[in-house]
Amino acid sequence: MAGKKKTSIKISEVSPKVPITKEGLSKLRKKLEHLIRVERPAISQQIADARDKGDLSENAEYDAAKNSQAMLELKIFKIGETIRKSRVIDESKIDSSKVQILSKIKIKNTKNNSIMEFIIVPESEANLKAGKISVSSPIAKGLLGKVPGDIVKIKVPSGVSSFEIVEISRM
Repeated sequence: MAGKKKTSIKISEVSPKVPITKEGLSKLRKKLEHLIRVERPAISQQIADARDKGDLSENAEYDAAKNSQAMLELKIFKIGETIRKSRVIDESKIDSSKVQILSKIKIKNTKNNSIMEFIIVPESEANLKAGKISVSSPIAKGLLGKVPGDIVKIKVPSGVSSFEIVEISRM
């Protein structure tokens, strides 16, 4: 093996940062804390109680508790990953001259003149009832980078709709 060079491959994990608000990050941390400190011990207790009931091979309660534990651990892992990849958005640097994440938008449907208002937020903070749409939604993607007065055609589930950007402001 003389004369052969060893090649080492350096694998670096490239994980894009996930934009999030301070409030959104705080909520995720509280949720993770609750899952770890409250729900994990509760499921552990369910497993212990089911184990005490005897034969594990025919114990549906034990199987259900173990499945719940696996689902909880997956949820804990995913939230932890989201927190680890998060990048808090500096809301003071939001430019309200064009549509971007954390912009408050007022648009008009050019077909029926209906007005819609919403805020474009990180995916983890989307809540349609609260008027917050995900930055990865078709409407948000179609509006990003646009300015008031622009008319944008966006593919929505019912076909293609045309919207005029009426106003942009900060949250």
